Amino acid sequence: MADDFRCGVLGTPMEEPDVPRTSPRRDVEDPVPDESAAFRSPLPPLALPAVVRISPWVDPVVDRCGHDPRSAYVEQYWISVIGPTATWLVRRLVRGFDDHPDGYDLDVEHAARSLGVSVSKGAASPFARALQRCVMFGVAAARSDGWAVRRRIPPISQRHLVRLPADLQERHREWIARTTTTITLDALQRAHTLAAAMLDVGDDPATVEGQLLAVGVPPPAAEEACLLATRR
Repeated sequence: MADDFRCGVLGTPMEEPDVPRTSPRRDVEDPVPDESAAFRSPLPPLALPAVVRISPWVDPVVDRCGHDPRSAYVEQYWISVIGPTATWLVRRLVRGFDDHPDGYDLDVEHAARSLGVSVSKGAASPFARALQRCVMFGVAAARSDGWAVRRRIPPISQRHLVRLPADLQERHREWIARTTTTITLDALQRAHTLAAAMLDVGDDPATVEGQLLAVGVPPPAAEEACLLATRR
């Protein structure tokens, strides 16, 4: 095993290429579309079946260097991009992969009700609009056999970052400064041991990363440790 853990693009804003879209359906390996173009020419509303297959969006780079949708990073920076309902939606969808890593069937109405939103208006409902934002910003994708969902979210792009309040932009710069340093294997192993112990005593997985940060674990080590611990 290597002496230390480093992810070359961790903490580096990723710019998505401008790819014009005329349909929400695309292969999950396609580049992320430019959401500004999507606003100029809105995507057709996604149909809402009663039950839909949720599959993991396989992306080797983002899967290794991105952020868990339940992480503090996504909560602080991505929530202003895709909105709170879409953020909670993708967190719920990704949580299903903890028990069913290869995918699972989702009861759409039950999922919507668990988030406190409605599906009564079909493709115009709050649930459908949240899903649409996930697709628009490259977090999820419609496929012929269901919906593919990213297990990890890429770092926020610069054009999104500059729209955030000044204090959040500064906090993001500080986060990058902290996370561009090498994480030693010892630090990662310590963080993983702590995360596993917290989960074993019944702590909510969504709060473990914050607890690790509170005791001084470096942010990237805390995030990676939580991911490893929840996949045991």
